[in-house]
Amino acid sequence: MKSTGVLAELEVCMAELSTPTRVYVAAGRFAAPEPDLPDLAAGIRTLLATAAADGAWSRFLPGYVPPAVPRLTAALEPVETHEAAAFLAGVAAVDLVWPDHRHLPADVALRAAARAVDLLGPDGSWWTNHDVACGAVNGLTPLFDSLIAGTDGEHYAMALQLADD
Repeated sequence: MKSTGVLAELEVCMAELSTPTRVYVAAGRFAAPEPDLPDLAAGIRTLLATAAADGAWSRFLPGYVPPAVPRLTAALEPVETHEAAAFLAGVAAVDLVWPDHRHLPADVALRAAARAVDLLGPDGSWWTNHDVACGAVNGLTPLFDSLIAGTDGEHYAMALQLADD
């Protein structure tokens, strides 16, 4: 599949995972010829700024500036590719504060997430602000937040959920 076809389909999948004022998504193609983790972190920084500027959150985040790229890079933990679809679906579908509340039906979220992971391929790399081994979260905002981002070295996809208590 041509790169533009991958990008278009990736954008559709990620849009399916978005929930207004709660789950923010992005998909795109890197401008750099050989992007690495700091390039992905720069995209995460942009997504954080977009979410913080949303009227639903700007009142909770007055003066918020997303962390610098080195801090974001340090906050990321790897996610195994075979676990990425379930993790992405969870970020999109399950509320951070009230896990019984669903933003999306589980099957819809898993289908879109699995397709996005498939588009980035088995060699794609996935990152989160969760330390899955111990259950800790490297918060990126003063709110509750959950992020997952993946790349195949040319394209990227990311989802961010924000919640307050």
